[in-house]
Amino acid sequence: MDAHLLIKIIHMCGAALIIFVILARASTLFKCTQGNLPNPAGRKFFTALQHATVTLLVLTGVVLLFMKHFEVQPWFYAKVVLFLVMLSSLAKAYKKEDTASLVQRRAGLFIAAISLIFIITLVIIKPIFG
Repeated sequence: MDAHLLIKIIHMCGAALIIFVILARASTLFKCTQGNLPNPAGRKFFTALQHATVTLLVLTGVVLLFMKHFEVQPWFYAKVVLFLVMLSSLAKAYKKEDTASLVQRRAGLFIAAISLIFIITLVIIKPIFG
């Protein structure tokens, strides 16, 4: 098995894992919330798992870019922007401070989920612009 295929498989496994993490962590915004804060049960575990998964995706993505000599299709830029939107929305949804209401947190989770769906759609369709 060549290195490019191995890294690509790891990257796809990371994508599957981030879907699972977002869905699992979403339950903390709907069950046993404490005021405007998510359920504290498993907070450190979910946070660590989410950070590790996102780090895995970024690192394997950069390695794949390097292996392809940074030659990308135009839809790749939309994928990067949507990934940043997803990260920003998740940060809003799960920040430690009590400044965001539960509705705002759920909206951040919804935006992150929509961004993830669009990323997966872009990867599957691979549209040609121009």
